[in-house]
Amino acid sequence: MRTDPTFWILTRSAGLTAYALLTLSVIGGLVLKSRPFRGLKASTVTDVHRVLTTLALGAVAVHGTSLLFDSKVDFGLRDLLVPGVGPYRPLWTGVGIVTAEVMVVVYLSFSARRWIGVRAWRLLHWVTYGIFAAATVHGVMSGTDSGQAWTQALYIGAIGAVAAATCWRVLVPPAVGARRRQSGETA
Repeated sequence: MRTDPTFWILTRSAGLTAYALLTLSVIGGLVLKSRPFRGLKASTVTDVHRVLTTLALGAVAVHGTSLLFDSKVDFGLRDLLVPGVGPYRPLWTGVGIVTAEVMVVVYLSFSARRWIGVRAWRLLHWVTYGIFAAATVHGVMSGTDSGQAWTQALYIGAIGAVAAATCWRVLVPPAVGARRRQSGETA
Protein backbone atom coordinates (compact mmCIF):
# COMPACT_ATOMS: atom_id res chain seq x y z
CA MET A 1 0.00 0.00 0.00
CA ARG A 2 1.31 3.39 -0.95
CA THR A 3 1.18 6.30 1.52
CA ASP A 4 -0.02 9.77 0.58
CA PRO A 5 2.99 12.15 0.38
CA THR A 6 0.87 15.32 0.63
CA PHE A 7 1.83 16.23 4.19
CA TRP A 8 5.46 15.29 3.67
CA ILE A 9 5.59 17.66 0.68
CA LEU A 10 3.70 20.33 2.63
CA THR A 11 6.09 20.02 5.57
CA ARG A 12 9.13 20.44 3.34
CA SER A 13 7.74 23.29 1.28
CA ALA A 14 6.42 25.17 4.32
CA GLY A 15 9.79 24.85 6.05
CA LEU A 16 11.67 26.21 3.05
CA THR A 17 9.10 28.97 2.61
CA ALA A 18 9.43 29.90 6.29
CA TYR A 19 13.20 30.07 5.89
CA ALA A 20 12.95 32.30 2.81
CA LEU A 21 10.46 34.59 4.56
CA LEU A 22 12.62 34.73 7.70
CA THR A 23 15.57 35.72 5.53
CA LEU A 24 13.55 38.50 3.89
CA SER A 25 12.31 39.67 7.28
CA VAL A 26 15.85 39.87 8.67
CA ILE A 27 16.96 41.81 5.59
CA GLY A 28 13.91 44.07 5.98
CA GLY A 29 14.90 44.83 9.56
CA LEU A 30 18.44 45.63 8.48
CA VAL A 31 17.17 47.87 5.66
CA LEU A 32 14.93 49.64 8.15
CA LYS A 33 17.87 50.38 10.41
CA SER A 34 20.55 51.18 7.82
CA ARG A 35 18.39 52.85 5.14
CA PRO A 36 20.43 51.87 2.07
CA PHE A 37 17.69 53.14 -0.25
CA ARG A 38 16.86 56.80 0.23
CA GLY A 39 13.40 56.62 -1.32
CA LEU A 40 12.01 54.10 1.16
CA LYS A 41 9.89 55.45 4.00
CA ALA A 42 10.63 53.94 7.40
CA SER A 43 6.94 53.30 7.99
CA THR A 44 6.64 51.34 4.73
CA VAL A 45 9.72 49.24 5.50
CA THR A 46 8.41 48.63 9.02
CA ASP A 47 5.08 47.41 7.64
CA VAL A 48 6.79 45.12 5.12
CA HIS A 49 9.11 43.80 7.84
CA ARG A 50 6.17 43.00 10.12
CA VAL A 51 4.17 41.35 7.33
CA LEU A 52 7.16 39.21 6.32
CA THR A 53 7.64 38.17 9.94
CA THR A 54 3.95 37.30 10.27
CA LEU A 55 4.07 35.26 7.06
CA ALA A 56 7.24 33.50 8.23
CA LEU A 57 5.56 32.53 11.49
CA GLY A 58 2.52 31.33 9.56
CA ALA A 59 4.74 29.16 7.38
CA VAL A 60 6.47 27.83 10.52
CA ALA A 61 3.03 26.94 11.92
CA VAL A 62 2.12 25.10 8.71
CA HIS A 63 5.54 23.39 8.74
CA GLY A 64 5.02 22.09 12.27
CA THR A 65 1.32 21.32 12.03
CA SER A 66 1.70 19.33 8.84
CA LEU A 67 4.11 17.02 10.69
CA LEU A 68 1.16 15.92 12.84
CA PHE A 69 -0.50 14.49 9.73
CA ASP A 70 2.58 13.17 7.94
CA SER A 71 2.57 9.37 7.69
CA LYS A 72 6.35 9.20 7.16
CA VAL A 73 7.18 10.37 10.70
CA ASP A 74 5.19 9.90 13.86
CA PHE A 75 5.06 13.38 15.42
CA GLY A 76 2.67 14.26 18.20
CA LEU A 77 1.88 17.63 19.73
CA ARG A 78 4.44 17.06 22.50
CA ASP A 79 7.11 16.38 19.87
CA LEU A 80 6.36 19.76 18.27
CA LEU A 81 6.46 21.75 21.50
CA VAL A 82 9.25 20.11 23.53
CA PRO A 83 12.70 20.31 21.94
CA GLY A 84 14.58 17.06 21.48
CA VAL A 85 11.82 14.52 22.08
CA GLY A 86 10.63 14.01 18.50
CA PRO A 87 11.37 10.77 16.66
CA TYR A 88 13.19 12.36 13.70
CA ARG A 89 16.69 13.80 14.22
CA PRO A 90 15.81 15.00 17.74
CA LEU A 91 18.73 17.40 18.17
CA TRP A 92 18.18 19.22 14.90
CA THR A 93 14.39 19.26 15.09
CA GLY A 94 14.83 20.49 18.67
CA VAL A 95 16.90 23.38 17.32
CA GLY A 96 14.00 24.17 14.98
CA ILE A 97 11.47 24.06 17.82
CA VAL A 98 13.51 26.41 20.01
CA THR A 99 14.02 28.70 17.01
CA ALA A 100 10.27 28.86 16.35
CA GLU A 101 9.51 29.55 20.00
CA VAL A 102 12.07 32.35 20.19
CA MET A 103 10.71 33.77 16.92
CA VAL A 104 7.30 34.05 18.58
CA VAL A 105 8.82 35.90 21.55
CA VAL A 106 10.62 38.40 19.30
CA TYR A 107 7.47 38.86 17.22
CA LEU A 108 5.36 39.53 20.32
CA SER A 109 7.90 42.13 21.42
CA PHE A 110 6.50 44.43 18.71
CA SER A 111 3.30 44.70 20.71
CA ALA A 112 5.08 44.80 24.08
CA ARG A 113 7.56 47.51 23.10
CA ARG A 114 5.95 50.24 25.19
CA TRP A 115 5.97 48.00 28.30
CA ILE A 116 9.43 46.52 27.97
CA GLY A 117 11.04 49.73 26.73
CA VAL A 118 12.89 50.55 23.54
CA ARG A 119 16.27 49.44 24.93
CA ALA A 120 15.03 45.96 25.91
CA TRP A 121 13.15 45.71 22.62
CA ARG A 122 16.31 46.50 20.64
CA LEU A 123 18.37 44.05 22.68
CA LEU A 124 15.76 41.39 22.07
CA HIS A 125 15.95 42.07 18.34
CA TRP A 126 19.66 41.21 18.36
CA VAL A 127 18.47 37.64 19.00
CA THR A 128 17.24 37.66 15.41
CA TYR A 129 20.76 36.85 14.24
CA GLY A 130 20.67 33.73 16.43
CA ILE A 131 17.23 32.85 15.10
CA PHE A 132 18.49 33.11 11.54
CA ALA A 133 21.59 31.04 12.31
CA ALA A 134 19.59 28.39 14.18
CA ALA A 135 16.99 28.20 11.40
CA THR A 136 19.82 27.68 8.93
CA VAL A 137 21.34 24.90 11.05
CA HIS A 138 17.91 23.30 11.53
CA GLY A 139 17.26 23.29 7.80
CA VAL A 140 20.68 22.01 6.81
CA MET A 141 20.82 19.28 9.45
CA SER A 142 17.23 18.04 9.44
CA GLY A 143 15.96 18.97 5.98
CA THR A 144 15.52 16.05 3.64
CA ASP A 145 16.40 18.28 0.67
CA SER A 146 19.60 19.69 2.20
CA GLY A 147 21.80 17.66 -0.13
CA GLN A 148 20.17 19.10 -3.24
CA ALA A 149 22.07 21.81 -5.13
CA TRP A 150 19.05 24.13 -5.24
CA THR A 151 18.58 23.94 -1.47
CA GLN A 152 22.26 24.54 -0.85
CA ALA A 153 22.02 27.56 -3.16
CA LEU A 154 19.07 28.83 -1.10
CA TYR A 155 21.05 28.55 2.14
CA ILE A 156 24.19 30.10 0.67
CA GLY A 157 22.19 32.91 -0.93
CA ALA A 158 20.31 33.62 2.30
CA ILE A 159 23.49 33.67 4.38
CA GLY A 160 25.18 35.89 1.79
CA ALA A 161 22.26 38.32 1.66
CA VAL A 162 22.02 38.64 5.45
CA ALA A 163 25.81 39.00 5.72
CA ALA A 164 25.84 41.70 3.01
CA ALA A 165 22.98 43.63 4.64
CA THR A 166 24.72 43.35 8.01
CA CYS A 167 28.00 44.64 6.54
CA TRP A 168 26.11 47.53 4.98
CA ARG A 169 24.56 48.38 8.32
CA VAL A 170 27.89 48.25 10.13
CA LEU A 171 30.10 49.94 7.54
CA VAL A 172 27.90 52.57 5.88
CA PRO A 173 26.54 55.45 7.93
CA PRO A 174 22.78 56.01 7.71
CA ALA A 175 21.39 58.66 5.37
CA VAL A 176 21.68 62.28 6.52
CA GLY A 177 17.96 62.51 7.38
CA ALA A 178 18.15 59.33 9.43
CA ARG A 179 21.23 60.66 11.28
CA ARG A 180 19.39 63.87 12.10
CA ARG A 181 16.41 61.95 13.45
CA GLN A 182 18.67 59.69 15.51
CA SER A 183 20.60 62.61 17.03
CA GLY A 184 17.48 64.68 17.67
CA GLU A 185 18.38 67.50 15.26
CA THR A 186 15.67 69.26 13.31
CA ALA A 187 15.83 69.95 9.61
